[in-house]
Amino acid sequence: MSARKVLQGNIIIAKAALAAGCDFFAGYPITPSSEIAQYMSKEMPRMDRTFIQMEDEIASLGACIGASLAGRKTMTATSGPGFSLMQEHIGMAVMAEVPVVIVNVQRGGPSTGMPTKPAQADMMQTRWGTHGDHPIIALYPAFADEMFSETVRAFNLAEKYWNPVVLLSDEVLGKAHMDVEIPDPGTYEVYWEKPHQVVDLNIYDRQIGENPPRVDFFKGYPIHIDGLEHDAHGWPSFDAKTVDKMQRLRMQKIYQNLDDIIRYKEYYLDDAEVLVFSFGISARSALAAVKAAREQGVKAGLFQALTVWPFPRAALQERFQRTKKVLTVEMNLGQMKYEVERVAPPGVEKRTLLRANGMPFSPDEVLAAIKELAK
Repeated sequence: MSARKVLQGNIIIAKAALAAGCDFFAGYPITPSSEIAQYMSKEMPRMDRTFIQMEDEIASLGACIGASLAGRKTMTATSGPGFSLMQEHIGMAVMAEVPVVIVNVQRGGPSTGMPTKPAQADMMQTRWGTHGDHPIIALYPAFADEMFSETVRAFNLAEKYWNPVVLLSDEVLGKAHMDVEIPDPGTYEVYWEKPHQVVDLNIYDRQIGENPPRVDFFKGYPIHIDGLEHDAHGWPSFDAKTVDKMQRLRMQKIYQNLDDIIRYKEYYLDDAEVLVFSFGISARSALAAVKAAREQGVKAGLFQALTVWPFPRAALQERFQRTKKVLTVEMNLGQMKYEVERVAPPGVEKRTLLRANGMPFSPDEVLAAIKELAK
């Protein structure tokens, strides 16, 4: 039977990673994510899985990339400064199409910032941190059960689409102890991509929109992995037609499968006059505020993004056909609000509730903003 426990958010993520088949973890301690590495360091050796503490975050993600190419399901965990260091290797994983899960438990910044205070200020870095045109998948749970399910889903998506997946959290979610039900194995999907037969070493040869094949080292054939732009065989190529195809292959494997990747939750939106857009820890306060607004006769609803990248554009566009007021709530000085504003058509009144001082929003603060917008 499933087990109901009180667990720290970071431990929920670690347990979910193991349940998803994670058998290689490389990381470096950093507040407020360190409990993930601590838990993995104890549990993985008992399960005959590999844990290694590296010298820094750059090496950590590099080790995960190598282990993934060798057929392992890999994860690393970090926070803002370490996430900044990982950006070059994130680009490498995108270019070489290597599945890996990266947990970023956000804290105040920039630089060393506020290690023990929460933030939601890595949203744009998650999308555009590494240089060049590239796809990324990023998930951001808000509640205890989502921290388990979205961690498992992060592994599934990384394996299915051969792309790095960022699992976002924050200091409050990572450190808080929450009542959570850990589901039994077999009651949730765990995706395993089987290796494909390689013909003529054409490891990147496929049609636009198709998932790449899984190819592993140590299987009896040579393969070439490079951070340079490459042809279907993995060899460097700057031929314009080849580069154009490879760029579109990497982008369209994501953007032709948005229905599979994008998830969100809607609360009280059927008749809502005020739509609150939020995610992560801020969505928890927003949901409480929406319920309180309803009790006071204000028709408010919450759109909670679970997939933040790719952005849930189509779903919001549909909502804005009926709801003409939107409040974006996020713990930064304005990042995802620009995505909301780009989706909202003319005639939609747009407001924000923003803060980056390390203090989460209270439900009363969100409620006050909802009531002001509803006037």
